[in-house]
Amino acid sequence: KDNRSRFWGVYKRVAEEHDGEFLERYTSDMDIVLVFSGLFSTVSTSFIVVMESNLSPNPSDTTNALLTQLVQIGLGNIAAVYTPAAPASTWSPTTTALRIQAIAYASLSMSLLAAFGAVLGKQW
Repeated sequence: KDNRSRFWGVYKRVAEEHDGEFLERYTSDMDIVLVFSGLFSTVSTSFIVVMESNLSPNPSDTTNALLTQLVQIGLGNIAAVYTPAAPASTWSPTTTALRIQAIAYASLSMSLLAAFGAVLGKQW
């Protein structure tokens, strides 16, 4: 019985050392993942905000079309008023802009998911 108790005492000490090293190493790894994903999310969000203007029509095009109609009315050319459609009604974003925006949102989602996983791992 004495050998068994000594064995379990040594086992407990070695296991606690190993578990302590393991937890310390992976806690620092999760800290690195949190910092990286936070920085990446910030940069990704700034790109998304800048690219957001590619998904809506240029307001100056609408203003120019309306001003052109007003000038035509002022000159007495009533037939020209009803012909052009507003540029905003015929405008649609390019497929390239939509694909890039979708990739940017997917990248931001994955980065936030990685941060969420690291937080769950640290709290576990």
